[in-house]
Amino acid sequence: MRAAVFTDLTGPDGVSIVDRPDPEPGAGEVVLDVEAASLNRHDLWVLSGESGFVDESATPFLSGLDLAGTVREVGEGVDAVAVGDRAVLCPHQTCGECRYCREGPENRCAEFSLFHGGFAEAAAVPADRLVPLPDGVDATEAAALPTAYVTAYHMLRQADVDPGDLVFVPGATGGVGVAGVQLAGILGARSIGTSSSAAKLDRLADLGADHTVQGTDPDELREAVLEIGEADAVLNHLSGEYTQLGLDVLGRGGRLVACGITAGPTSEIDMGDLFLNYKRVIGSSMGTQGDLERLVDLVAAGDLTPEIDDTYPLDETATAFEAMRDRESIGKLVVTP
Repeated sequence: MRAAVFTDLTGPDGVSIVDRPDPEPGAGEVVLDVEAASLNRHDLWVLSGESGFVDESATPFLSGLDLAGTVREVGEGVDAVAVGDRAVLCPHQTCGECRYCREGPENRCAEFSLFHGGFAEAAAVPADRLVPLPDGVDATEAAALPTAYVTAYHMLRQADVDPGDLVFVPGATGGVGVAGVQLAGILGARSIGTSSSAAKLDRLADLGADHTVQGTDPDELREAVLEIGEADAVLNHLSGEYTQLGLDVLGRGGRLVACGITAGPTSEIDMGDLFLNYKRVIGSSMGTQGDLERLVDLVAAGDLTPEIDDTYPLDETATAFEAMRDRESIGKLVVTP
């Protein structure tokens, strides 16, 4: 099979197309013919040598968390999945034994990790992590869901977002940001999204953002957001100086949920404002397989259409990563092997 592997952790120029042996399913596994695999910021961090999980000793490294396709072959002990089934992979890898694996949510497992291997024509994956795809849900849409949309959906759940709430999403034109805006609308909430790009904000408004603010300066954003109203919840995938911004625009009792460090790994916050106004800061990473199942149902029902900015053949995987690196896109980028 052909695969797009990371031969050097130097950025998009480190992607090479290689031939690899076809995968064979182990016990409890199936081989999936990959029809679509979406890019995530996690993949770019690995490719750029900025991940604490993968270093040069692991090269050539086959990444790709989010994949969907058709089952080609099933391994020993697999009964719930059959050849020809269409499915999307929930990329969670857990111990299966701890309190959170037994009682949920499984994304809190102390040994939680992620599947890698989607940027190829086929992949051997755990059968029990496959979510069936109903008719009408294509592989490209499905591959957009497991990381960005599941993360955003889980954040909204963690923030206890209700109909009518105002949700602030700084940096709202990447995968998690777009998903947060779309899903907030499905939940009946209102949203404020920001971006440095006027063109991207126009698209974000088309996707359901109730208010958009252009800019990146926290002081200017703070003023503009508060003119709209105090937020009930903030989805913060940026961190850095945007954490205090998020807390500043929250109303009394508001909830800020953080899932990333795109703007910096540390934040300085005003503790007095936090406790005197009963604000909450909540950490959140990924989501659950149940979240993914719910999102597939929303797509099947026509309530959610994942935003796909562009698709690329396997040979152009490096070009896709260039677009992600240069922040040219809004929503998801998908490789279609």
